[in-house]
Amino acid sequence: MARLKQNHFVERLKWGEDTLAIAAFAILTFFPTMEILTRLIGRPGIPASPVLVQHMTLWIGFIGAVLATRQNKLLSLTRKPLFQQDEIFHPGRWLAKNISFIVILALFWGSLNLVMVEYQYPTYIAPGILRWVAQSIMPLGFLLIAAQIFLKSSKNHLLRATMLMITIFIIIISLTDAFQDNGLFLWGSVGLILFSMIFGTPIFIGLGGLAVLFFWSDYTPISAISAETYRIVVSPSLPTIPLFTLAGYILAESRASERMLQLFRTAFGWMPGGTPVIIVLLCGFFTALTGGSGVTILALGGLLFPLLRKEGYSEQFSLGLITLAGSLGLLFPPSLPLIIYGVTAHVSIKDLFIGGLVPGIILSVVVAGYSIFQGYAQHVERQPFNLKQIWAELKNSYWEAIIPLLILFGVFGGYTTLVETAAVTVIYIFIVEVFVYKDLQMKEIPRIIIDCSTLIGGVLIILGVAMGLTSYIVDAQIPILLMEWVQQTITSKYVFLLLLNIFLLVVGCLMDIFSAIIIVVPLITPLLILFPDIHPVHLAVIFIANLELGYLTPPVGMNLFLSAYRFDKDMPVVYKATLPFFLLSLIVVLAITYIPIMSLGLLRLLQ
Repeated sequence: MARLKQNHFVERLKWGEDTLAIAAFAILTFFPTMEILTRLIGRPGIPASPVLVQHMTLWIGFIGAVLATRQNKLLSLTRKPLFQQDEIFHPGRWLAKNISFIVILALFWGSLNLVMVEYQYPTYIAPGILRWVAQSIMPLGFLLIAAQIFLKSSKNHLLRATMLMITIFIIIISLTDAFQDNGLFLWGSVGLILFSMIFGTPIFIGLGGLAVLFFWSDYTPISAISAETYRIVVSPSLPTIPLFTLAGYILAESRASERMLQLFRTAFGWMPGGTPVIIVLLCGFFTALTGGSGVTILALGGLLFPLLRKEGYSEQFSLGLITLAGSLGLLFPPSLPLIIYGVTAHVSIKDLFIGGLVPGIILSVVVAGYSIFQGYAQHVERQPFNLKQIWAELKNSYWEAIIPLLILFGVFGGYTTLVETAAVTVIYIFIVEVFVYKDLQMKEIPRIIIDCSTLIGGVLIILGVAMGLTSYIVDAQIPILLMEWVQQTITSKYVFLLLLNIFLLVVGCLMDIFSAIIIVVPLITPLLILFPDIHPVHLAVIFIANLELGYLTPPVGMNLFLSAYRFDKDMPVVYKATLPFFLLSLIVVLAITYIPIMSLGLLRLLQ
């Protein structure tokens, strides 16, 4: 009977989490759209609409993180989910589970303190809505994550009791000053957290644990981490991330990719290498919308890989192309990494979109050119050019074919804000896929929103806690120390750029692109003072292009693991398949780095 009640409670809790995620996305989409409509008819909009939308991003981030924990989909350095019962006791994984539980409780306590301070000094963010009410999702989210970790990690009562005892011991230590000034304890704890990440500690918990340790040892309240999390997640441009991602998810769940693929095949199938060129275009489009190579490789890989093999392309070429194509599009609007870079570095996102456009096109053209060469070399049969068939396929898919044009018009037309463009894109794609093409039914939309929330939660929670660690790095004057070292050591701009390329490649293959931006950008951007002829937009394009290449960099580039997982291939096979594409991309990245006009030419032309 007790177990039945517990299961009932768990199901009700799941229902509540899912409902909150759907409601937050509904507000996030509806409010900016209403702003456009009320502006068109000359009526006042919803009071404090932009601020409410920004706070819905905070709610989606934390609810999504809870959903990601529930589904064991938090981003980590390992493929095996951490929060599940192991058949055989593994000390490394048990260490990772204990550290995760302790860090989450510390983050819960810090966020609770922040909310209590806000409660004592109330501030309204909108008529009738206090800021502490909006912030309350942070301690609630961390508490639910901690509960998920505790319940999922083991069903063994002894191991659960051990986890609680270790946590109580750590709490007692943290309340005393005995170890707060002990450098050995600090760096030993840092080493344990980094070691635990090898066994599956989620990235955001690893970053949050480091931030907690450094703030605690510096006698700074750990509520500073939650304050920074709140500050970054409610940034004015950040709602575009969940909105554009949801648009990409709806497209990926429909048959849009099949229609677009058929259109491109009809239009370009007469070329040698026509289908690979189509894949470059299609993957670039989906990656630009979803902001991650994972969605592209996992969602489209099952469709595209068999297609290439059926047309006669070698397995090695097909595998390498799809592995690379998963990250193509990160320089195209509405690239989520470019949005996050702009928010972090305080650079115009519109300028970043313009700056990334030409380099993104050049990279795509180079890959397409290599694909055409392979089409000749592998003697792949081509389709005849048929204008009538092209027109027929265009009529069949033109509602989706114009989506990039609508986004570009919204971003650069000046009639809507970036957030409003993202919201309208979601509504447009929803109407097209549900009511025009009828690929999706209304009852499927909640599941898609929950899946999207799971991904977004995993990303936004990383951004939040990474911002807390970045805050400590800035307070510790590490950027100033780095600047002094660069000033004394490097005098040539070109040497600086070369070292930056190497550094970002290493960062790109060891970290996910979102946490890399949040942590590394505040270290790099102050160095522009020493090299004033490096334009901030040029630096941003260099940064994203290098991190994009890092996805392909052995031994641990993210795309390599995703491809090996999706196509059930050994890592050496994936390394060999991606090597030609890695070398081509490396050449383009070096060109982007040392030929600034590639990034700045169009920007200067439009100014």
